[in-house]
Amino acid sequence: MKYLFLILHLTFLGSLDLAAERPNILFIMSDDHACNAISAYGGRLSAVAPTPNIDRLAKEGMRLNKCFVTNSICTPSRAVILSGQYSHVNGVKTLVDAFPGPDKGIPNVAELLRQSGYQTALVGKWHLRSAPWGFDYWKVGPGQGLYHNPIFITSTDGVAYSSRIKKTANRTKGYYTDLVTDFALEWLDQRDDQKPFFMMLHHKAPHGKWEPADRHKKYLADVDIPEPETLWEDFSHRSSATRDMGTSITSRLHPRRTMVADVQKADWPAGSIDLSGMTEKEKGKAAYQKYLHDYLGCVKAVDENVGRVLDYLDRTGLAENTLVIYTADQGMFLGEHDYFDKRWIYEECLQMPFLARLPGVIPAGAVNDAQLCSNLDFAQTFLDFAQASDAPEINKMQGTSLRTILAGKTPQQWRDAIYYRYWMHLAHHNIPGHYGIRNDRYKLVFFYGLPLDASLGRGDFPPSIAGWELYDLKLDPQETNNVYEKPEYASLVRLLKNRLQELKQQYGDQDETYPDLMRLRKELW
Repeated sequence: MKYLFLILHLTFLGSLDLAAERPNILFIMSDDHACNAISAYGGRLSAVAPTPNIDRLAKEGMRLNKCFVTNSICTPSRAVILSGQYSHVNGVKTLVDAFPGPDKGIPNVAELLRQSGYQTALVGKWHLRSAPWGFDYWKVGPGQGLYHNPIFITSTDGVAYSSRIKKTANRTKGYYTDLVTDFALEWLDQRDDQKPFFMMLHHKAPHGKWEPADRHKKYLADVDIPEPETLWEDFSHRSSATRDMGTSITSRLHPRRTMVADVQKADWPAGSIDLSGMTEKEKGKAAYQKYLHDYLGCVKAVDENVGRVLDYLDRTGLAENTLVIYTADQGMFLGEHDYFDKRWIYEECLQMPFLARLPGVIPAGAVNDAQLCSNLDFAQTFLDFAQASDAPEINKMQGTSLRTILAGKTPQQWRDAIYYRYWMHLAHHNIPGHYGIRNDRYKLVFFYGLPLDASLGRGDFPPSIAGWELYDLKLDPQETNNVYEKPEYASLVRLLKNRLQELKQQYGDQDETYPDLMRLRKELW
């Protein structure tokens, strides 16, 4: 009997050692937070709108400079992060697609971590239409959510989840960014401290339409926000597929929406402005300033609340064994190329911020500028740090763990390019369907411009002009010179098209499903 007791005792101690070795994982994700609006990335806004708390993660951990989204739109990106699968595999291609339930065979990293012994929680913006699953506890805002006095649904309150709850439902007094941080810290205080935790803390901010907290309504009021060099770009270099597409800050394009028009509307949440009597260029400049002031006011609250969370981890002794990651579901145009919003494969919305800290594992102050990373990699990264790489369904995931990179080491093998696809042809922001490849130097994009799937349940949109674009990111990092038609790039174009086709085959995204697209490919490929 005493030998049996000894065996059980040693087994128990071994399980405690395993729990101690496995880090807590705190995943903080904002919505549409551009790298240009994080001062650790050193963009044009870093001096006027610093983010000192988010920057702590860069100083005390690692910054990835080449982390990219696979589909730059909120719902699909979140589904990729949870599943480790491309949009065409997990089924969430658009804003109206629901994340599959537990009986559909799609991996959910939260559920896999829960099965491996983690206590799991989700707080904040979910935006996946179906009810959250895989979490021991969740408290989320339905749909897009409200900045002020928002609505929340909790896993424990007995109310069925719905992504569309009337705005007359019970509302919680306060500001969304502050409230979800309150909820997260409350859960951390009450969690089972015998288990490691996995928490997804999702902010609504800085998603439009932008409503800063009351304390930030005058933030940067006396500051003239620097304009991007490409705000007044000449689009003559673009292909005919994109030249007149998208939503712009100024009124010089021909999109369905302009910021000049939006900020003059009486219902503009942060207060409209009067641009009457101005020249078109003056209107564009004023609209840009209004947009950036509202956007950066929302970012300010996110940064403050990241600071609250980091201070909590320090105060409670959790910082040393907690992997903290800060990212966004995608990037965002802040006036570059005269654009706002995201969706395009262009760098400003393709690039995701990614800052990670785990003392003793991730070297402090490190920057990785070599490997091409993706939100496709996040799920396997979580599982690797959790020592759960043998989890069921991990073989269905399509990414690669970032742990070796985050440890400051060079992986023996790594991808040479990333594959991107945007499906929501012309929906919302007049952006054509397209896919492309980005390697360390070049970006090749096929704008096929076809309504392959009914977008947003509104029926098919009309086709748009199809075309190709190629950018040399070393010579042209701002993507202002499309070199696709230049003879000196012809052999490179052939190589990139072959590699693009290989990636499509590797990830199971085959165009044969769509006869119209195949006919177009035959003509233009």
